[in-house]
Amino acid sequence: MPSSLSANLFEHLPYGIIDTAGTVVKSPLSANLFEHLPYGVAFLAGCIFAALIARVRGQAMRRLHAAKLEREVALAKKDSEIKSLEERARFEAEARRAEDEARARANELERLRLDAARLNEDLAARAEQARLNEEESARLREETERELKRYREGVLALARMTHEEARAAASEHIRHECAAEIARERQEILGRSEDEVRAEARRVLVDTMQRIAPTVTNETNAALVPIPNEEMKGRLIGREGRNIKSFEQETGTTLLIDEAPDTVLVSAFDPVRREIARLALEALIRDGRIHPANIEDFVERAREEVLKNAAEYGRRAATDLGVAPLPPEVTELLGRLHFRLSVNQNTLAHSVEVATLAGLVAAEFGLDVALARRAGLLHDIGKALEAEHGGSHAAAGAALLRQHAEDPRVINAVAAHHEEVPAESIYAPIVMLADRVSAARPGARAQTLGGYVDRLRNLEDIAKSFTGVSEAYAVRAGRELRVSIEPARLNEVEAKETARRIRRRIEDEVQFTGVIRITVIREQRFTEEAK
Repeated sequence: MPSSLSANLFEHLPYGIIDTAGTVVKSPLSANLFEHLPYGVAFLAGCIFAALIARVRGQAMRRLHAAKLEREVALAKKDSEIKSLEERARFEAEARRAEDEARARANELERLRLDAARLNEDLAARAEQARLNEEESARLREETERELKRYREGVLALARMTHEEARAAASEHIRHECAAEIARERQEILGRSEDEVRAEARRVLVDTMQRIAPTVTNETNAALVPIPNEEMKGRLIGREGRNIKSFEQETGTTLLIDEAPDTVLVSAFDPVRREIARLALEALIRDGRIHPANIEDFVERAREEVLKNAAEYGRRAATDLGVAPLPPEVTELLGRLHFRLSVNQNTLAHSVEVATLAGLVAAEFGLDVALARRAGLLHDIGKALEAEHGGSHAAAGAALLRQHAEDPRVINAVAAHHEEVPAESIYAPIVMLADRVSAARPGARAQTLGGYVDRLRNLEDIAKSFTGVSEAYAVRAGRELRVSIEPARLNEVEAKETARRIRRRIEDEVQFTGVIRITVIREQRFTEEAK
């Protein structure tokens, strides 16, 4: 019988043993291995799957890390580019500032040079005047010495004269003195007559001016338009200010919305633009639909309405003065003068005033009052044609009236009221006189404001002189110049170059304080109508 050790060994053999009888006997271990084999395979497969997952996860983590590094590199590159742009902008600003300082120094040097030149000219003039004074003093000394010598010779000659010779010499001297006194008396009499004529002329003028009641010129440069509520202000401004910008660009005016709580102020020095803007704004507020396309439509309607009113203004002026009916074309042109200013004086009101003065002066001298009024009313009719015909408004007005078979005396008075042609009748100097009295009376014109308006028009004329510019408006009291470019003639680069050239020309030709901003607008529209 085997020992216990041998029995344990035989029990734990993996595949069993063969007993002495030749029978195969399986051990318990071999039975357990066969029973747990699927679990071992599953465990091994789990380990392999976990290893694969760990590997995949590691690769994903490496890719995320690489993407993060790429983003950080991109951000660092963008930061570098931003810093480069900021540095470049700073350098450009410093360059512009240096250019402005150099220009200011050059202007100051030029002013000093001009002052030095004027000082040299003044010193030279004073030296020349001193030389002339010295020469005049020497001449006077020589004349005095000659007179003393002649006096001494006369005294010596008189001492050797006889009684008759002395009387004859005295008579001759008295005749010379009397002749000089007679000449002085004659000059005094003629001067007194001329003074009497001037006094009579002043009397006629004073009597004429006292018989009319002129109003002091007070042409407003702004119009107030009421608005229903605060919401309308926001709609007028529009998103990012597009509505107010479109309105100002179309009308050439400036809108001041925050000045009063319930009103909008339309500001412009050109009365035609101001009236068009006022009518268009009132119509837009009533309609309520405020956007750029609608603004353009209403502005065009307002422009047509203002031009239609011109004929009514002309008829009213002729009717108030009792002037015979005028041809329709002349009546419309006369009404257009209502929208023009002559040194801040309404041109139609000035023409009516000149007609009234001319009629009163003609009445004082017993002349044709109706003819004088007609000539005075039409004397500035050419100002409505200046933009179309050019040249002198007096010559243009005379040519227009000649086409309509006007009275030759009226035509000559219109053509000669600025002394460009000779006067052929008494009515021409009467119109000249009435024109000057109307312009020179106190309160008629404001020279300072007129010069300011001329400066704004000068800005617009400078911009319009460049090729490809269709419209130009000086807005914001002359602090901004808005220029519209024809897109078919100039591209973006040429438009930018035009803005730079306009800036340089304004700096060279216009005197101004502060800053004038030039805005060049190049806009192209395409419109189709579906029917």
